[in-house]
Amino acid sequence: MADSPIMNEALLLFIWQHSLYDTVALRTAAGEPLTVIAPGRVNTNAGPDLSDAKIKVGDTILVGNVELHVRTSDWYKHGHQHDAAYRSLALHVVYEHDAPAIGGNIPTLELKDHIPAGMIARYSGLMTGPGKLPCGTQHSIVRDITKEGWMSRLLAERWEQKLAEWDVMLSDSADDWRNLLYWRMAANFGFKTNATPFLMLARSLPLNVATRHKDDLMQLEALFFGQAGMLDGDFTDDHPRTLQREYEYLRKKYKLHPIPAELWKFMRMRPVNFPSVRIAQFAALVHRSVHLFSQVIESHTVADIRTLLDVKAGEYWDTHYRFDVPQDKPSVKTLGKTSVENIIINTIAPIQFLYAARQGTAALQERSLQLLESVPAEQNHITALWEENNWTVQNAAGSQALIQLYNNYCSRKRCLDCTIGLGIMRRK
Repeated sequence: MADSPIMNEALLLFIWQHSLYDTVALRTAAGEPLTVIAPGRVNTNAGPDLSDAKIKVGDTILVGNVELHVRTSDWYKHGHQHDAAYRSLALHVVYEHDAPAIGGNIPTLELKDHIPAGMIARYSGLMTGPGKLPCGTQHSIVRDITKEGWMSRLLAERWEQKLAEWDVMLSDSADDWRNLLYWRMAANFGFKTNATPFLMLARSLPLNVATRHKDDLMQLEALFFGQAGMLDGDFTDDHPRTLQREYEYLRKKYKLHPIPAELWKFMRMRPVNFPSVRIAQFAALVHRSVHLFSQVIESHTVADIRTLLDVKAGEYWDTHYRFDVPQDKPSVKTLGKTSVENIIINTIAPIQFLYAARQGTAALQERSLQLLESVPAEQNHITALWEENNWTVQNAAGSQALIQLYNNYCSRKRCLDCTIGLGIMRRK
């Protein structure tokens, strides 16, 4: 088989790991018969590529490390001959044997003539094909049961990444779950565009200060809008002027420092999603909540959570989206169905899962997953991309998995780390 310009060490390692080559009649560069009993485990640290391999060369069984290169000459280019970590290899695997075998009686195995030509062509297609999804419609050749298992792993991976960050936040709050919920709920109210300033706002206003004034919506609005940096300047309407005066008193009392107002984004947003509206809704949530964390942990249906999040911004916001700018037609500013579902997906189900994991409560972990499965699949540019390629899902657990698949694998061309990619590469 002619040399392939697409061959690289990542592909060679993939082929070796999964035994995607003809294992019959293997011989070392010295002509000895060779059998791979165990290819070894990938080494993620410095040193040879794999450890704990088991190879039979002639009548001798060798156990140890394996190093892979596209060409034998790469051994010398990489300077391994001077590195003690590479002196006790069980085997040197190469795609093309183009130089003298490495010293120390280490056998060399050339795989070039044992790799099916179609496999390299399939890999080339994944790496260079048009479209944002490397596999495009090829995923249809992978069995449904394989895809379902991969989707479950993708969801677990997504939550592991998210909850690792939350664990740090929980430690920052001295393991106060109420604080974690307060911070994450605030970030969620900012949704994607204003999540960061909303989180900064919540961190700048201690929960114990907010709850001290939870019975007075006007004071809560003063605290939240003041800490958001939105009460600077001169106002015409009575409401912001009242908030301004109240905030001045509370800011001095609690020695508060607002975040910069310039962090908030209003451009290219529907007015109902303006951060001013979301801040007013968040203040209303704090105002009407009693033992919110306990209620969140104990809510296991979408209906329960909709009741929990059935909040509306204060009366002033019935006629405004921003201070001093009256709207044409009055409208009550409640959280819509899509917003509530977004909060379930990104805050409530994950925090239930994390809390259950910390408490060792498997039943609650399972209920958090069932809650996610009871929410419709998200509709965004990533799920739309999968739908265009004939992969649709019915619930948020599925859409979260597809988002993880696209962001962590497809967009990075990590097909060799993907179960779908493996299924395509194994195709006969």
